[in-house]
Parts: sequence; structure tokens; C-alpha cells
Amino acid sequence: MTTHVIHFTAPINSNTCGQLIDCCTRSLQQGASEIVLKIATMGGECSYGFSLYNFLISLPIPVTTHNLGTVESMGNIIFLAGSRRTACAYSKFLFHPFHWNLNGSVDHARMAEYAMSLDYDMHLYRAIVEERTRSAAQPLDILGCLTASPRIVNAEEALAAGLIDEVDCLTADASAVQCAIHS
Repeated sequence: MTTHVIHFTAPINSNTCGQLIDCCTRSLQQGASEIVLKIATMGGECSYGFSLYNFLISLPIPVTTHNLGTVESMGNIIFLAGSRRTACAYSKFLFHPFHWNLNGSVDHARMAEYAMSLDYDMHLYRAIVEERTRSAAQPLDILGCLTASPRIVNAEEALAAGLIDEVDCLTADASAVQCAIHS
């Protein structure tokens, strides 16, 4: 059994999305039987977060995700792709309303498109969180977090909310193949 550990300590964008896909693909080609994805991210772009979620759940081997200290915003979606999910005792998850940065002038049609995209991304985000935490003892009010009331969830609260399966520092095995994505 060969475990490959990927350390993802970066924002979620085009570059880091490609790097994570590349690390996972190389792990599969090298015969990995499991991927452990250790995450510390402040989030990033929705399109790449959803793409990584879909990619990770499609892998033919188990993926464990681990919160190294902070998983925020779209990082939560990548994190929830894990078939097993853990977090360090002193870690946090941040859920907050979506936002976009607009540069320059925008016409009515473009503004309507942006609003439609934000609404759809919020729908996808909510659906993934609800699906992956379905058996939670204390489910998150994810819609409230995404529309008005940001929330920080600590490790114990994450356990009750179904975000994680266990509070664990997830000590690395010295024989594991390791890869890192930093930005």
C-alpha cells in the first residue's frame, strides 16, 4: 500500500488547480493506493474549486483530506471531496458570503450574468456541503453562512457538523511519497 501525500498551501486558481491535478495524476501513475491531501488555503475562485471537487471525487483511489490549520471559502469544497476528512485540533473552517471583484464599467446584461453565476455557484456550494454532511449531528446553516452570517467552525464543531470524521494531527508516514503546491 503506497500513500502519496500532497500539501496544498495555496489559493485556488488556474495555476494551483493545474498543479493539484498534475500531482494527483502523477500519484496514480506511480501506483498510489491512497492520496492524503493536506490543505491550508484561504480559498479562491469558484470555477476552479468546483472543478477540483469533481476531479478529486472521480479518482479511482481513496482521498483523505486534512485541514492543516485553516480551510476557508472555496477551500471547503475541495476539502469535502475527501472520502475521509480530518482536522488538526487547532484548525478552523470559514464559511462566508460570495463576492466578486468588478473592474471597470458593466452593462445591465453583464450584471445580470454575474448575479446569475453567483446564485448558481451558491446553489452548487450548498448542495455539496449538504450532501457531504448529510448525517451530521448538528448541521450547519450553510445558506445563512453564504448569504448573511459568516461563520468560523473549529475542529470540535466541524466534527458535530459532519465536516470531518475525526480530530487528528495526521502524522505523516516517513515512507509516503510527498508533493507540495505552494503559491
